[in-house]
Amino acid sequence: MQALDSQVDHLRHRRNHPVEAAEIKELLGKRADVDGRLRDQRIVVDDLSAAQAKADADVEQVKARRKRDRDRMDSGAISNPKDLERMQHELATLERRITVLEDEEIEVMEQVEEAGSALAELTAALEQIDARLGVLTSARDERAAELDQEIATVAAGRDAIVAELPADLLALYEKLRAAKDGVGAAELRVRACTGCRITLDPGELNVLRSTPEDTVVRCQECMRILVRGAESGL
Repeated sequence: MQALDSQVDHLRHRRNHPVEAAEIKELLGKRADVDGRLRDQRIVVDDLSAAQAKADADVEQVKARRKRDRDRMDSGAISNPKDLERMQHELATLERRITVLEDEEIEVMEQVEEAGSALAELTAALEQIDARLGVLTSARDERAAELDQEIATVAAGRDAIVAELPADLLALYEKLRAAKDGVGAAELRVRACTGCRITLDPGELNVLRSTPEDTVVRCQECMRILVRGAESGL
């Protein structure tokens, strides 16, 4: 039964400490960082897009005013020389204003393009991380399911043995297992306890030789139940 319990402990350790755990933890940290930067970059893109929309509107507004003034001049509605001179001066001012606004518009457009590229890079990075996480978590979960099945199979074999053990011996074994890092019974192999690795002295060995095989014996060093067999060296 100890062998089965040790096997279950090993299987549970593998289940609770999957080989993918370290990389998954690292990727989750990277994902949180990239996701945070991605949210910030979306705000930058949104702000720049709004700025571009405003720049476009400003240019169109001044161009509309220029067209209106030109149409008035071309229609001959303004005949007073001073009014014409003032209108021409205003048109020149509008042309300069349009040039400035278009330069600002181009600058904002370039910023929007750069911000969009950065956003696309972060989005791709996040997708790559998520894809790798998907592979790792699938492998982890698949292995966990396999280990659960193995644990259930071993546990079923253990239950069959438990049904045949005396209640007091089982209680002693469980108590020792809890206190001795999961090992309540150890094989006596070549005159040494495999639990504590201590070789028994001649006096202890003589006692064991004269003790009936169906009598429960314990290691005097670690107090684990000693299991005697063909390799005990008695």
